Amino acid sequence: MEKTKIKTLGRVKRRGRIRSKVFGTSLKPRLSIFKSNKNISAQLIDDSKSTTLASSTSAKVSGKTFNEKSKNVGLDIAKKAKDKKIKKIVFDRGGYIYTGNVESLAEGAREGGLIF
Repeated sequence: MEKTKIKTLGRVKRRGRIRSKVFGTSLKPRLSIFKSNKNISAQLIDDSKSTTLASSTSAKVSGKTFNEKSKNVGLDIAKKAKDKKIKKIVFDRGGYIYTGNVESLAEGAREGGLIF
């Protein structure tokens, strides 16, 4: 098997283990992250109704480096959550390790006022 397929399958397994424990409601939605080689995106999801409450992506925010864009995505999603009067969330890292861009997105969301 190719190296990239092995890495992707491992991430999908980790994501499934995380998703079995993390559940978002309308009062406390789930902040889900997806990361590709070029962009990172975040969504606030209400799992009880299966709806996306807010979303943000690095393709639509400014920043020089990928790390800066990730932090700005976190700030943007926090701003959108405040507009919908959401303060508390549950964090779903999507099977990615909590370093680098995932960590900077989480820090940006915390700076924006989200509690998790």
